[in-house]
Amino acid sequence: METMRIGVAYVSATGCALVVALGLKGGLAKRASPLFQRFVPFAAVVAANMVNIPLMRQSELLDGVSVYDQAGVRVGESRYAAVKGISQVTLSRILIAAPSMLLLPVLIEGLEKKAWFRRRPFLNAPLQVLVSGAMLLVMVPVGCAIFNQRSCIPSSRLKTIDRLDMKEIESRYGHLPEYVYFNKGL
Repeated sequence: METMRIGVAYVSATGCALVVALGLKGGLAKRASPLFQRFVPFAAVVAANMVNIPLMRQSELLDGVSVYDQAGVRVGESRYAAVKGISQVTLSRILIAAPSMLLLPVLIEGLEKKAWFRRRPFLNAPLQVLVSGAMLLVMVPVGCAIFNQRSCIPSSRLKTIDRLDMKEIESRYGHLPEYVYFNKGL
């Protein structure tokens, strides 16, 4: 991967996250409850993922990813498969972050109302790290397993969406396989 592409993706995702976070923080400062304001980082993470992953994998969007028949024989390239794979990865990354970024603010808000927790402010940071780590230990495998690594799409989708040379594929097979398979990536 080119250093320039990585840099553009990083700066774009970081910039997007900052714009969302600062915009929401400024907009919600006087209009929303402190609890609701604690969800601003999650919105920033969602925005960053939605920008970063497609930018990092833009060559797949432009050129397509390899698609295979049931036997594992390469059929061709598909931009539709790239869009589907990138969408699945983006959604799974958001789902991985969601529990710790959505449940932890509610937990901490509740604990901050307790006198014993207010008397021990030094517990706040370690507790947040511990709970976030535990949630990530559970959610990373779940997020990776939500969608199969080897995804499939009906070949009929390729006829209408992709620029695959259908005649070449049909001449090779005599017909298109009913489904084609691709690696969605991580």
